[in-house]
Amino acid sequence: MSNNLKISYLSSFDWLPNRFSFLQIHWLWIFLLLIWTACDSSSEKIEVGDTDIAGVVTGPNGPEAGVWVIAETFDLPTRYAKIVVTDDQGRFLIPELPSANYSLWVRGYGLVDSPKKQVTPGKNIDLEAVLAPDPQAAAFYYPGGYWFSLLRAPEQIDFPGTGPDGNGFSPNIKTRADFVRNIKSGNCMACHQMGSIGTREIPDNLGDFDSSVEAWERRLQSGQAGASMIGGVNHLGRDGVLKMFADWTDRIEEGEIPETPPRPQGLERNVVITQWDWADPKAYLHDVVSTDRRNPTLNANGPVYGALEASADYLPVLDPSSHESSQVPLTVRDPKTPIAAGTDVAASSPYWGDEAIWTSQANVHNPMFDDKGKVWITAAVRPFENPSFCLEGSDHPSAKAFPLGRSSRHLGVYDPKTDEYKHISTCYSTHHLMFAEDENNTLWTSGGGQVIGWLDTKMYEETGDEEASQGWTPLILDTNGNGKRDEYVEPDQPTDPDKDKRISKGLYAVSPAPDGSVWGSSLGYPGAVIRLEPGSNPVETALVEYYELPLDESGNPIEGYSPRGMDVDRNGVAWVALASGHMASFDRKKCNGPLNGPEATGQHCPEGWTFYTEPLPQLQGLEESGSAESSYYTWVDQFNTLGLGENIPINTGNGSEGLLALKDGEWVILRVPYPLGFYTKWMDGRIDDPDAGWKGRGIWATISTRTPFHMEGGKGTTSKVYHFQLRPDPLAR
Repeated sequence: MSNNLKISYLSSFDWLPNRFSFLQIHWLWIFLLLIWTACDSSSEKIEVGDTDIAGVVTGPNGPEAGVWVIAETFDLPTRYAKIVVTDDQGRFLIPELPSANYSLWVRGYGLVDSPKKQVTPGKNIDLEAVLAPDPQAAAFYYPGGYWFSLLRAPEQIDFPGTGPDGNGFSPNIKTRADFVRNIKSGNCMACHQMGSIGTREIPDNLGDFDSSVEAWERRLQSGQAGASMIGGVNHLGRDGVLKMFADWTDRIEEGEIPETPPRPQGLERNVVITQWDWADPKAYLHDVVSTDRRNPTLNANGPVYGALEASADYLPVLDPSSHESSQVPLTVRDPKTPIAAGTDVAASSPYWGDEAIWTSQANVHNPMFDDKGKVWITAAVRPFENPSFCLEGSDHPSAKAFPLGRSSRHLGVYDPKTDEYKHISTCYSTHHLMFAEDENNTLWTSGGGQVIGWLDTKMYEETGDEEASQGWTPLILDTNGNGKRDEYVEPDQPTDPDKDKRISKGLYAVSPAPDGSVWGSSLGYPGAVIRLEPGSNPVETALVEYYELPLDESGNPIEGYSPRGMDVDRNGVAWVALASGHMASFDRKKCNGPLNGPEATGQHCPEGWTFYTEPLPQLQGLEESGSAESSYYTWVDQFNTLGLGENIPINTGNGSEGLLALKDGEWVILRVPYPLGFYTKWMDGRIDDPDAGWKGRGIWATISTRTPFHMEGGKGTTSKVYHFQLRPDPLAR
């Protein structure tokens, strides 16, 4: 019954006293109210199909808007869950569920989890939200980045550090921004989340300690990563860092909690998140791939593949149609290839004891589909020492130009049609990889340090000749400004007006642009983006442009600093995730001055940068722009695979526990509420059916933390595959 109709019924009562007694009017009122209630109740019933579950979530104060409803089952070949958000009337609809028995419950800010109800698809079922009994209970469900925002950063005046006899911070760290960068995009958060359940508390079974400083020092020695973690702390200043973290967890133990996150609003309520388990509890992933970056309709509805960095020698595979998880075994060419993580356990882990759980030799990092459906990966195939064709004296064109003595990771390709895996030994090291939009299907790579490497995959497929098909080039700035590559001076030599200059700022990310250029990010402080123009013969003609994040005269950031993963859009604009808690864009078309020449060495185009503060609170003690967020990567949805539009940049939201999409300058937060601890390093958009609306589109991601045992569920929790879809409204089927 509409509101207008209800009002008309009630307003018509002014004539009743002339026709009925008071008692008759009383009973008529009750009768009409019962009709009204029945109409309201029936309007809340949502039409469901045989594969849907729908209903209304209410709490003590009425409908609960912007809370998550989670359906989970263990009846399928692998654990499966689907998550939706309630609309402004507390209604929900979980669409297209496989036939199974599901546990159904509500999770939301200000609540604690509701009791789980058992249900099968095709039913309406209402749920009762449970208010949190106190602020601490409510805060348990907040994303890790909110907890991390309670960390008190050092003061500006603490840098440069004064060492162990002073403030405890290293004299080698010159600015506070560089210190924060090392925590958020170097030593800590580049490997796992900070603020998760496993980091904001000291494990009980770690031991007994006289102070939290001692407890932190011991925890950082744990497991195969112990030596690396302690080394990172020593680099920043052992005493200062340990006191900072001890103060953080002490205050949390005493009851300090972060501010309350906002519930999903607007477009955020339209998300449908599907998740499957894959891999195993001891393995950690880096990336996932579902399709050809250049043609997102390839491999429609097909399996998705993951990359286990340093942890195990297989590609995890998920078939989302059958809900089956499997593995593709990986090998190395030379059995002497070292175990990437080493075998030493510095101190017993509170989770795995003295067991060395990471065993990979292949050390796969990043996968990509080609146009034929083959999966290409960056992977070690042999020990570090390079073969003779890479070295000085070789007649290989790239070795003549810039010989290379070592490479730590190489290439591999897996063909799902033949179930065959091939090793490709490269002279240059690899890290990320991405195909160019050219006739040779050139595969560009990052991670080469002083060089950028590539593989002509067309030549390799035709000939099988890994030596002839590969090439690399040093990074040369056109500092004499004549538009071509000339003799160059070395990085430690002064600029020569008649020569170019080589730089040693290697690429971390790599992203070929539609115009044939190749972009990448350069780590460190302040960090930079690099644009390579290959020319007709990259070995001899490639030139780079180098654009740093802008600094003031004192070496402090003007706004953002220190990039990690980046991507480029169809218009040639670079988008990058920054350790400062920003997404930034760099548009070289906005540069007022020359793009090359003697002055174009990094700080020459501050006007090309635009900064967008990520949606988390800032760390305590920091007044500058930014947030506690530390997104690992920016990926650009060039072809509208999610449904927000073309060229939408999306950050991995490692502290926010979700994907952060920037649409029209505003954030759309697609948060994963369960299990707590979502942390991904990459995503991949695929169009399964361009004519199926929202159902035929979506973005794929995976859990990429090195410590899945830090997540909700603890030891035994495994990585998961996530499919993000955006429907037109929260009740769309």
